[in-house]
Amino acid sequence: MKKDLFAIVVIVALVALVASGTKVQSVDDYYLTHIDDITEDSQTVTISIRCDTILDNWDKLDDSLKSDKYVPADGVILPTFRAVLRKGDTVYDIFSRVTRYSKIVTDCVYTVNYSSVYVKGINHLYEFSCGELSGWMYRVNGVFPGYGCSKYVLKGGDVIEWVYTCDLGRDVGGEFGTAPSVENVCVQQKTDTYTFFYDKIAVVSPPKAAWRRCV
Repeated sequence: MKKDLFAIVVIVALVALVASGTKVQSVDDYYLTHIDDITEDSQTVTISIRCDTILDNWDKLDDSLKSDKYVPADGVILPTFRAVLRKGDTVYDIFSRVTRYSKIVTDCVYTVNYSSVYVKGINHLYEFSCGELSGWMYRVNGVFPGYGCSKYVLKGGDVIEWVYTCDLGRDVGGEFGTAPSVENVCVQQKTDTYTFFYDKIAVVSPPKAAWRRCV
């Protein structure tokens, strides 16, 4: 009886809220709509998304993507954006919140084996969209962490950059610029250290391209 009465009270309260025009928001939606409510006490980070490397590799880009709708003339998909940092926020949390706020299409998947989110595509640009060594990478404060973006916990003042590489990171200054060559990856696959290399290349897309080329 008490449970039924409680349920009725909840329903009546919700109806009253709707009737009064009050918008019911989840915590995540609240922060999304207040993403730029920055005060003097706010901890903040910045994030940007660029694909200017594609401009130098236009001939490799899928024909269906050769439009400024997908590749802006200056290569900037998201100019530097300052966002409020919540306690425990990861690179992925900020990425997800800001791209939703900015209405930028993304395609991400959670990989159970590596307990991390993998960003497959941004603004319809995917790994291999501009050659077999292409894909998205991120860096924080100029450093490429080399592990999943949902594992990187941020602190106030951090600078996040998502960049598109067309050459296994070499063209964006990433650590994968010194990654094993395709031939070396194949050789390592036959040794006891294979697991290390496979684990290394499974989360970040450009080295995965090297692996796929040799199998």
